[in-house]
Amino acid sequence: MPRINAVIFDMDGLLLATEPIYTEVTQKVVARFGKTFDWQTKTRMMGRSRLESGRILIEALGLPLDPEELYALQKPLMEKAFVLAEPMPGAKALTKALQQAGVPMGLATSSGRDLFVIKTTRHQEWFSCFASVTTGDQVPLCKPAPDLFLEAARKLGVDPKTCLVFEDAPTGVAAAKAAGMAVVAVPDPMMDPALYLEADLVLRSLEDFDPAPWGLKAGRVV
Repeated sequence: MPRINAVIFDMDGLLLATEPIYTEVTQKVVARFGKTFDWQTKTRMMGRSRLESGRILIEALGLPLDPEELYALQKPLMEKAFVLAEPMPGAKALTKALQQAGVPMGLATSSGRDLFVIKTTRHQEWFSCFASVTTGDQVPLCKPAPDLFLEAARKLGVDPKTCLVFEDAPTGVAAAKAAGMAVVAVPDPMMDPALYLEADLVLRSLEDFDPAPWGLKAGRVV
């Protein structure tokens, strides 16, 4: 295992259970056009920027919209729903254990700052454990480009090669590896395992992560 000096977390679908909310909201929008938001399309969108995921959705379903028009329909629904997002299993316990052990932690999410604020409204105390937060609108390119993770490492003041990333999306895994970082994948059970071959470790849940093999002085998540 590489020596790890800092940990960087994705947010959506990893720390917060926002993916089912996004699916429900998007289905409500596309249903207005007689369309169904299918899993295959969502798989291609996961982890990408708002504009890029919008383009994928519009092309896949043949929607008579551009990405900004799509977002205008989604946004009021997301603003109401995302504030209700709950923590994923093991997320609070792991971040608390790492914080208590003095491990520097950053957050790197493709979400824009506006949606990040909404999603974390009820979890501000918890998210204060992150020494840095990097959102998708703060870098030139989002995942699968390495920009988000490289910027997160820069903010933490650490060498990217000494960072461990936690991700749930294949694009996030690709971005972390492109940044020269080790990555632990925690995919949705419905995802194809073949999409995570680049990951250094694949787990069912954050509850299953053992910090010891990575040289992290934190108790095992319980």
